[in-house]
Amino acid sequence: MVPKTKILLSIKVQFTQQYKIIIAAFVSGCFFLSSCENNPKLVDQLNSKRLGVEEAKNVDINYTLGGRAKAKLLSPLMYRVQDTLPYVEFPKKLHVDFYNDSSAVDSRLDALYGKYYESQSRVFLRDSVRVINIKGDTLYCNELWWDRSKKDHEFYTDKAVRIRTKTQIIYGTGMDARQDFKDWHITVVTGFINVPSSQFPTN
Repeated sequence: MVPKTKILLSIKVQFTQQYKIIIAAFVSGCFFLSSCENNPKLVDQLNSKRLGVEEAKNVDINYTLGGRAKAKLLSPLMYRVQDTLPYVEFPKKLHVDFYNDSSAVDSRLDALYGKYYESQSRVFLRDSVRVINIKGDTLYCNELWWDRSKKDHEFYTDKAVRIRTKTQIIYGTGMDARQDFKDWHITVVTGFINVPSSQFPTN
């Protein structure tokens, strides 16, 4: 979390429960946990709700930092699970648009599954993960981490990756990259194929 900077999350969802889901936990969940750790009564209450699950459909989350749009997340289904380490789960795919300082989309992310660890501000993505930048360079992998605290290399994985550029398809193991995917590094390159730019996909 960035000090002295206003962070705003605006959400539009279709609720499947009578009570209102606590979306603010995306930002403040870790504070709740730290305030409970020295209070046995509150800890017991938290433990008693471990199996509690809040559900929302057609989630539309807008992440704003300092009054500027930074990301927009869409997902057909979201669970918030009250566990020892609370987390938010997207079991039926998610799509994220990332914005630059001019509020223009400069990268997009898709995955069939996502899990947000509130206290760590990290998102685990798996199954048909794809990140594409404004040039069309595209990352394909089965597992990827997105950590907002890792400035200039928010994306990382130690699994197999494939990156498609206008002139090459590059294979490797392990990778880290900026959130806009304009700068990336493969840990171990295992092979590459030169391809003509005329075969570069346009979408």
